[in-house]
Amino acid sequence: MEIFKYKKSLSLMSKSKRFGMLSVVVLILALGLILTKGFNYGIDFAGGTLIQVKYEGTAPIDEVRETIGKDASYEGATVTFFGGEDEIVIKTKMSSKNLGEDVGDKIRTLLAKTGKFEVRRVDMVGAKVGSELREQGLMSMLLAIIGILIYVSFRFEWRFAVASIMALLHDVTIAMGMIVLFSVEVNLDILAALLTILGYSLNDTIIVFDRIREGIRTIKDPDLGAIIDESVTRTLSRTTLTSLTTFFVVLSLYVFGGEIINGFSFTLLVGIIVGTYSSIFVASPVLMWLGFSVSGFREKEAEKVKIEKDKEKMRAMYENGTM
Repeated sequence: MEIFKYKKSLSLMSKSKRFGMLSVVVLILALGLILTKGFNYGIDFAGGTLIQVKYEGTAPIDEVRETIGKDASYEGATVTFFGGEDEIVIKTKMSSKNLGEDVGDKIRTLLAKTGKFEVRRVDMVGAKVGSELREQGLMSMLLAIIGILIYVSFRFEWRFAVASIMALLHDVTIAMGMIVLFSVEVNLDILAALLTILGYSLNDTIIVFDRIREGIRTIKDPDLGAIIDESVTRTLSRTTLTSLTTFFVVLSLYVFGGEIINGFSFTLLVGIIVGTYSSIFVASPVLMWLGFSVSGFREKEAEKVKIEKDKEKMRAMYENGTM
């Protein structure tokens, strides 16, 4: 299915330096935010206790803050609305070990005079467990990137692998920068979103690379830039359709899914945008900058074909009893 039909290829690689500069600037800004402002770690990674409370009517958040502030067990706790004005979330660095009793029962007793409510959720993670989850999350991302590097190296060629990894790092770094910029709480859901971005971006990049490799074999032009332009133009309709479909689905989750998945869907929205951009304007230009040789690739392909033909010839001679 094609949305756009082009009679001639778009001249994309001639603008690769401009897009490269744009990517560098955005990456520097993202890294600056990560290093200066830092992540807003949630209960999963920082440890502590999260209590979700739903009131009948508008939650008296000021009264709740005042009541919570008088209890030493909840020193430094934060109270914020969750979704609507009838629901609040109480976050504290204290874990179950510090509190020494059932958290749900204690909060019911503590807030009894603030109105009618129900405790809908209590999440508790110890500081040590949170630290371990953070380390394991980072390790999972590193292992995923290493696995992708190995896979692309075997399927294509090392320059394709390096280009795809640079595109993936570009996407994840910008996504993390946006997470920091908008103070999105980093928890296991956000980690899952970042890993999803890796898979989505890689899939988009692999499709573009497949078409480029096919173009190298079929397009007579020896210039890699011209081949990439032609190949990317051929995939543009598919890329647009796939990206827009995914974007609108995730946008629906962000708008209607509620507070609990807002961070996850927001991260995916950023990932879809930068992933689509990077597969065309980051991965492909990097392939050029790494000095990929069209003639060298064609010679290797011709040698493979020759070897395969020789094997078939020897197999036929063996079956006919002539050797």
